[in-house]
Amino acid sequence: MATLAPGPMEGQELPDHKQLPETDGAIVRNFAEHPQAMLLTDTLRPVLDRRHPDGQYAIGQDSGIYFRSAPRPLDGCKAPDWFYVPDVSPLLNGEVRRSYVLWQELIAPFLIAEFATGDGEEERDRTPRTGKFWVYERAIRADFYAIYEVDPGRVELYRLVDRRYQRIKPNRRKRFPIEPLGIELGIWRDRYQNQELPWLRCWDHHGLLLPTSEERAVGESARADAEHERADAEHERAERLAARLRALGVDPDAPE
Repeated sequence: MATLAPGPMEGQELPDHKQLPETDGAIVRNFAEHPQAMLLTDTLRPVLDRRHPDGQYAIGQDSGIYFRSAPRPLDGCKAPDWFYVPDVSPLLNGEVRRSYVLWQELIAPFLIAEFATGDGEEERDRTPRTGKFWVYERAIRADFYAIYEVDPGRVELYRLVDRRYQRIKPNRRKRFPIEPLGIELGIWRDRYQNQELPWLRCWDHHGLLLPTSEERAVGESARADAEHERADAEHERAERLAARLRALGVDPDAPE
């Protein structure tokens, strides 16, 4: 179930996504951020499509989440590297979203992921009203918060329990389950696009890696090839059997 975020006081007139800054001018901090976000979205989309057959969910990447109104609007905003919000339209009133405004929609993100470039100090900052950890836990109230460190290649996962984040312990596969989605988060050390890194990636609850769209296409092609090979083999066996019957003076094509 989607978590309801705190709303404005009755009668307050607060700005919407068109009236708030859609950028803070910050640059992307490393070249792995964009493909990492693409990898998460690509592999999770079939899971989310099954969870939301009506298509009502949104995914943000380096997009602002406005959690409170402030004299300087960006003081009330955080821009996670990746996040998923259930039960909302990917568009807002038929238009592309510029940011996600909690007082406008009230549904909190289900999962937020931060890709730490350094030692993760910023992502674990619990300073009231400004620290990322504090804001995601106390103001935005995302159900799950993942901190991924590309160097050395590790992930921490937190779940909101009684309004506080509790760190999730790894399972026997050394991955971190997100039960409502039926997935596990973990580190996949391999090549994606043209970079070989310890990527943040998802598995299903059976421990099977969730494939990318390219991997799914390759799998479908391999299955189709296997079906053709089986059909060809069946045809060859039938031809050999017919030849043996003819050698014995039996016409395999004769009506019974």
